[in-house]
Amino acid sequence: MRVPSIPRPDPMRSMRSILAALLLITCLGPISSSAAVPGMAEGQPLPTLAPMLERVMPAIVNIATEAPPRAANPLMQDPFFRRYFEQREQDGGAPSRTRPQSVGSGVIVDAGQGLVITNQHVIEGAGRILVTLTDGREFDATLVGEDPQADIAVLRIPAERLTALDWADSDALRVGDFCVAIGNPFGLGQTVTSGIVSALGRSGLGIEAFEDFIQTDASINPGNSGGALIALDGRLIGINTAIVGPAGGNVGIGFAIPSNLARDLLEQIVENGEVRRGALGISAQAVDARLAEAFDLPVDSGVVIGSVRSGSPAEKAGLRVGDVIVAIDERRVRDVGDVRNRIGLVRLGQRLTLSIVRDGAKQRIGAVVEALQLTHPLLDGVTFQDRVSRSGQRFVLVEALAPDSRLAQAGVREGEAVLAINGTPVAAADQLQAIAARQADELMLLVQRGQRTRYVRLGG
Repeated sequence: MRVPSIPRPDPMRSMRSILAALLLITCLGPISSSAAVPGMAEGQPLPTLAPMLERVMPAIVNIATEAPPRAANPLMQDPFFRRYFEQREQDGGAPSRTRPQSVGSGVIVDAGQGLVITNQHVIEGAGRILVTLTDGREFDATLVGEDPQADIAVLRIPAERLTALDWADSDALRVGDFCVAIGNPFGLGQTVTSGIVSALGRSGLGIEAFEDFIQTDASINPGNSGGALIALDGRLIGINTAIVGPAGGNVGIGFAIPSNLARDLLEQIVENGEVRRGALGISAQAVDARLAEAFDLPVDSGVVIGSVRSGSPAEKAGLRVGDVIVAIDERRVRDVGDVRNRIGLVRLGQRLTLSIVRDGAKQRIGAVVEALQLTHPLLDGVTFQDRVSRSGQRFVLVEALAPDSRLAQAGVREGEAVLAINGTPVAAADQLQAIAARQADELMLLVQRGQRTRYVRLGG
C-alpha cells in the first residue's frame, strides 16, 4: 500500500504567522476574558429562544419506570399464564426490569400540587415511577389517575421548589404557528427542537381510541412522549404523543394532544380519579357518493343514522333514523370516527350542536352528552362484571352474552373469566373496553374456564 508523504514544516512560514498574529492582537487591543458569541449583528439583536427556554425547561421532567415484581401480579399464579409471559420475554417482548428504565418525559403543570402530566403509555404497567428534574433531583411519583383511551396520565410528586408551565389556548392555534418540542429522546437527556404547526384536528390515525391531534414538524422521537409542545412565549400548547415514520424515526410528522383537551382530562382525573365519557346512543355509517346517490342525499360526506337507542340523548334531542350528521360544533364530520372522537372528548353534560340534513333540508339540533355503556362492536351483546376471587385476585367475568354475539359464536360461555386482551392483562371491565377500543377490527382474548385457558380471536 502506498503511504502518502507528509510535508515538513517551514520554519520561516511559522515565524511569519506568529508575527502576523501578534500584530493583529496589538491593533485590536486587549480581548475581554468574558468574550462570547455576539448578541448583535449590524446593530440588530440576533433572534434566540434561549431566554424563554431557560425559563421553561425546569418544568420538563424525565420519567423512568420499573416493572412490578412478578409475585405482585396475581395472574402469574396461573401456570399457563406464567408460561405465556415467560415466552414473551424469550421472544424479546416485555422483559423484566430490576431498575428504572428511562421511558419518556412529562410536564409539571401545577407547582403547588406537584402535578405532572404525561402519556399513559409512558407509565403503563409500571410498579415504580421515577421523575427526574433538570436540577438532578429525583422523586418517586404516585399515579393520580390515567385515561388510556386518550393516552393521558397524571402523576404527583412532592411540591418542592417546582417550576410549572402555563397553559395556552390550543383552540387559538393556526397552521403555520411556530412551536418548540422539549423532551428526552432516546434517553439522551433534555432536548429542544423547533418547527411549525403543520395541521390541526388530526384523527383517524389509529394511535389512540380518541384522537384530535396537533401535527407538527418539530422533531419528536422515542422518549419525547409526554413532553411539551410549547409556543414561542413558553406556554404549553400540547403534549407530545406519537410520530409517523419508518422504524420509529422522525420524518417531520409528529403528533401532540392539544393543551385544552389535556387540561380538561387532567382536571377530570384530579377531581374524579378517572375520565367519565358519554355517548349519544346512535349507530351510523359514513356517507359516500354511492350512498348519497341511492338515497338522493344533498351531501356526499357525513354519517347517516341507522338506529337511535331508546331513552338515549339522541332520542331526547329528536334525532331520527335517516338523519345525516354533517358537522358537530361547526367541525365537519367525515365518518363515524369523527363523531365518536368528538363525543368521546367532551365532558358528561356538555351540550353539542349537531348540523344535520333531514328530508333534504339542513337544520341544527342540540344534544347533551350522557353516560352510556361504550362497547366495542366485536363485544356487542356481552355484559362484563368486575369480580374478586377469594384470594383477592381481581378479574373480569362474562356475566351474560347474547346467542348471536361474536363472543358466543366463538364458543365463550357465561361465567368464564377474561384474563387478558391483545396481550395485556385486565382486572376490570372498563380496562378491557378501553384496550379493545384501540384495535378497530380484531381482538385476541385470553379466556379461562375452570383450569383451562385458551385464546379467542374475534374479527380479523
